[in-house]
Amino acid sequence: MRGAQDLGCFPTGRHYPGIAHLLKVVAAGLAEEWPAEHVLSELPVVCIDTETTGRDPNADRIVEIACVRWQSGAVVARHGWLINPGIPIPKEAFDVHGISDADVAEAKSFAGVALEVVEAMRGAVPMAYNAEFDRRFVLAELSRAEAHGVDLPPACRSGVEWIDPLVWVRELQKFEKGKSLGDVCLRLGIEIGTAHRATDDAEATLAVFERLRKDTRVPTAYGAFVQEQRRLARLHDEERARWRASRG
Repeated sequence: MRGAQDLGCFPTGRHYPGIAHLLKVVAAGLAEEWPAEHVLSELPVVCIDTETTGRDPNADRIVEIACVRWQSGAVVARHGWLINPGIPIPKEAFDVHGISDADVAEAKSFAGVALEVVEAMRGAVPMAYNAEFDRRFVLAELSRAEAHGVDLPPACRSGVEWIDPLVWVRELQKFEKGKSLGDVCLRLGIEIGTAHRATDDAEATLAVFERLRKDTRVPTAYGAFVQEQRRLARLHDEERARWRASRG
């Protein structure tokens, strides 16, 4: 019987000579189209922003969606759609984005533009400010539209991590009071256009990301960036949980 020190493929913690080139570290949350070592600044990115009837993706609907594509530090394409949600837009939502029932009365449903939206997302890593909100709405709407298939772009796959500048704002600007997109743009001198309209918010998010990624604390490789973002997001969630518990 062998001792415990002999068990396993690499008992010393080192690879055996001659096979290191066969081993590949798989980072969770990466889009399979790009390797972990791909330079972050050279990734094709599509920034997605949604305006909705509320905050619950199961009950509420998207009323506007934008996909703004970024490549090598510049915006290369903009796509935006008004969406008829099929339900009334509450006053609380209208007060945020200014989109009324009349504005979307002649617009298509999400199902009617789903294929166009999917194509606008194709071939790029997804991004959104406070990404979980937009990701959940996009996936819910795609599910209702029955836009399933094996050829879905990264933004439409449940296992792909979206780039989220808000996570980095919470870390790199942790001592600043305001963390909303508008607050951050004001601090960085970025013009946001019409706030809470999808295309303008998406483009402003890209501008924020372009500034933040140049910070020396931000990893420059895609895989390392995603893993650090996931780690920071977990820490932020734990901090908020402790804060809520302390308030009873």
